[in-house]
Amino acid sequence: MKKELIIFIGLFLFLAIGMHFKEWTSYPVEHLMALPHAGAYGIGAAHPLVFTAILYLVIALFRGIIKLFRRGK
Repeated sequence: MKKELIIFIGLFLFLAIGMHFKEWTSYPVEHLMALPHAGAYGIGAAHPLVFTAILYLVIALFRGIIKLFRRGK
């Protein structure tokens, strides 16, 4: 559980900084304070968590498939 939480948080930080690098380096506090009014594709302020969860599930699916093939050997 701890390992999965670390993976999720790491993925969240990677995506947040990667997608909004200019904002995080130029004006991080203002960028963070604007989150309640932000929105992407109609998701609203929860969009960072939604996108992170989607990518995490895709990665978990690939990890599960790889684990199945390794178990078969």
